[in-house]
Amino acid sequence: MSQNQLTNPRPAPTRSAKAEAIPYGWLMVTFFTFIVGAIGLYIASPMGVSLRTTLAQLFAFDSENVVWYIVRSSGFIAYLLLWLSTAWGLAIPSKIADRFLHGSYTFEFHQFISLLSLGFLGLHMLVLLVDLYLPYNVFQILVPFLSPYRPLWVGVGVIAFYLTALVTVTYYLRARIGMKAFRYIHYTSLIGYVGATAHSFFSGTDSALPMAQFMYAGTFLVVVFLTVYWLFLVWMGKQPTKQSAPKTTTMTGISPRA
Repeated sequence: MSQNQLTNPRPAPTRSAKAEAIPYGWLMVTFFTFIVGAIGLYIASPMGVSLRTTLAQLFAFDSENVVWYIVRSSGFIAYLLLWLSTAWGLAIPSKIADRFLHGSYTFEFHQFISLLSLGFLGLHMLVLLVDLYLPYNVFQILVPFLSPYRPLWVGVGVIAFYLTALVTVTYYLRARIGMKAFRYIHYTSLIGYVGATAHSFFSGTDSALPMAQFMYAGTFLVVVFLTVYWLFLVWMGKQPTKQSAPKTTTMTGISPRA
């Protein structure tokens, strides 16, 4: 038995096998988006009265405080997941995490937290439809700057959501749109993260709390540091800006390897 057989017992998949692989991630995103959208439209419609009544009985959704807590907590979780996705995508290509992270795990984890952040963003937006204190309609949630509450910063958050969704979805379409377009679209994820940070800080009801300010400042500075470090590597010529395809990782934030 050769040395290659010992170190790599399973042959690498061929190009045809990869092309025929079922895009389970893309199917999951499409299915989840359809389900969340359908539920949201149903709850907001007159036909959703019975469902709203059932939710109120099961989870006390007729209480303003319960809905408010869900909106706040889902927003915090979505922001932290988006930050982790962005920071992860910057750290891996910069090889900062190579000492304690194996490359074979970074890609799958990055995709997971990217999709998970979209899930909590969807929950954050969905619960606003049943908020009793300041109820939203579908157009106010999906169309930027129509919000009755701080329309500028809520609109910035809506745009950040669309950018995040675009970057995540295009990963599964990179074979069709080409790696160059895929790479440039991924660069916009930094804009999405900055927009999400501005939305969270300027429209969040907890932004006045010292712990919230510390969290926003700390996470933002981490992304700034990783971005500057990655740009420094590119400028020094130690990190290539063009590759044929990402092998071990990509990112929903920004990826010089994508």
